[in-house]
Amino acid sequence: MLSLLARGPSRLALRVGGALPSARASSPAARSRSRAATPRRAVDEESMASTSGSSTASRSSAPPPADWRVPAWEVRVLFDGDCPLCVREVDFLRAKDDGRGRLDLVDIADPAYDPSLNRGIDFETAMASIHGITREGRVIAGIEVFERAYAAVGLGWVYAFAKVPALLAVAERLYDFWAERRLAVTGRPTMAEVMAARAKRDAAGGKTACAAKSE
Repeated sequence: MLSLLARGPSRLALRVGGALPSARASSPAARSRSRAATPRRAVDEESMASTSGSSTASRSSAPPPADWRVPAWEVRVLFDGDCPLCVREVDFLRAKDDGRGRLDLVDIADPAYDPSLNRGIDFETAMASIHGITREGRVIAGIEVFERAYAAVGLGWVYAFAKVPALLAVAERLYDFWAERRLAVTGRPTMAEVMAARAKRDAAGGKTACAAKSE
C-alpha cells in the first residue's frame, strides 16, 4: 500500500520534471505559497506523543544524546509487525537490502521492543505514525522514513518527488490519511484496544494472557 502511494507521486514528479520548481520561483507570491506548503521538519522529542498522530509534523529531530554511537546501518525503521501491509513493505525493503546491513528493521510489536533503545519512541507513538532513526541518531517520521529507507537500498528515485514541497505535502497528507485508518483497513482492533492488549501483555511480563495463566 505505502509503496504504491509512493510510486504514484514519483511518476507524477517525473512527468512534471522541472516545471514546478521554475513556476515556484517565478514570483514572490508563488514563493510564498510554496513556503506555506512546505511541511515543518523538526521533531521536538518532548512533544513527540502529542504530534504522533500526524507525520506532517516532523522531518528530523534534535541532536542525539552525547553517548550516541554511530551504527553501521543508514536508517533504522520501526515497523508494526502485526500489520500485514506494513510487513509486506518491510519484506520488500529487506530483500532489496540483500544482507548489506544498510537497514535496521525493528518490530515494535515484539514484546521485547524497548523505547529506551530507540530514542524514547514508545509503542503508541510508533503505532500512530511510522518512525525511524538516522545513523546520526535523529528521529524521523512519516514520509521521510520511507524516503531514507528506499534511498538506502538504491531506490531513492521512488521518493524523488519528496524534493518538491507541494508533492511532499500531498504525500504526507495521504500517508496521514492511511495511518489513521490502517488498523480498520487491515481488519484489526481499534488503537485503544491494541493499547489495552499491549498493557495487559506488559503486565504479564511480555506474555499473552493465555500464556501467563498456564504457568
